[in-house]
Amino acid sequence: MTVLPTPGLLPTLRKLGLAAAAIVLSLSTAGADEPTLYVGAYGGSFEQMLRKDVIPAFSQANGGAKVVVVPGDSTTTLAKLQAQKGKAGMDVAFLDDGPMYQAIQLGFCGKLADAPVYQDLYDIARFKNNNAVAVGLIATGIAYNTRLFKTRGWAPPTSWKDLSDPKYKGRMVMPSIKNTYGLHALLVEAQINGGSDTNIDPGFNVMEKSIAPNVLSFDPSPGKIAELFQDDEIALAVWGNGRVQALRQQGIPVEFVYPKEGAVALGMGVCVVDKSANEALAQKFVQYLLSPPVQALLADSQGVAPANRKTQLSPEVAARVPNPDAIGKLIRVDWDVVNLKRADWTQRWNREIEQ
Repeated sequence: MTVLPTPGLLPTLRKLGLAAAAIVLSLSTAGADEPTLYVGAYGGSFEQMLRKDVIPAFSQANGGAKVVVVPGDSTTTLAKLQAQKGKAGMDVAFLDDGPMYQAIQLGFCGKLADAPVYQDLYDIARFKNNNAVAVGLIATGIAYNTRLFKTRGWAPPTSWKDLSDPKYKGRMVMPSIKNTYGLHALLVEAQINGGSDTNIDPGFNVMEKSIAPNVLSFDPSPGKIAELFQDDEIALAVWGNGRVQALRQQGIPVEFVYPKEGAVALGMGVCVVDKSANEALAQKFVQYLLSPPVQALLADSQGVAPANRKTQLSPEVAARVPNPDAIGKLIRVDWDVVNLKRADWTQRWNREIEQ
């Protein structure tokens, strides 16, 4: 990614760039009824960003096409895709990379139409068989409450093993394994305790005996976690760097830590739903998301590393997102292996961890 030397110009350039990108990707809809594009997307700050900063310019450049956001986390959106299969419903779906591979395997995602913007992407942003693409890259690590840590005189966390420290009893959020952040934590705990994705027992043992007793909530909803941090009810949470940035923008005193054993790579995937009633418009929307101006907006507002190599970021924003070197050091998940076992692990988690 390229770093701009003049961050003060970024807001103006972004506004101009978003409009220009939308025009380049516009459709000819003269004389036609205004189509409605249904987009399954993350809730919270991400939904707000789409509604305020992305959709208006795209809609205006595409004949007033209406774009409706259907909010939900990856698990919820995947369930909706399953329920609507073969029927009209969502046209575009945002899913974390693990659930996205499940969606592809289940036939929920169609092929992406060829477009010049795809030539500008980092290889890590590409999904197998061209059924989806990552519009941003996130790191899963540890979020900690700077105000509470200062009050208690605690040193900032540095390791995944800090999650087992009994001083955090009742002061932590561990997202459920149904959420990608929770699954990442389980995989890492297995790895650093002598296991792997093919030997998950050490991860479950540590979760049950050492980490679960510290957990106040397994609820992964952004609103709930924001509230708990704001009220100083929790000290730690397993969370993504982008989500942490969103909390900071709300004035909540949190910082993100890349654990010394490694943070975990998470791709913010998006696909065009197979047999979408508005496929042409859906394809244009995905391409628009990958345009440099929108990529810069995603980095600024969501803390995700751009998927497009041509994206220009101010030094301030570039410092907040994983750079290409950092991305290269992240722990990668073999989703072909993990997704085969995820249902069994979820049942085990419900029995042993989240009782």
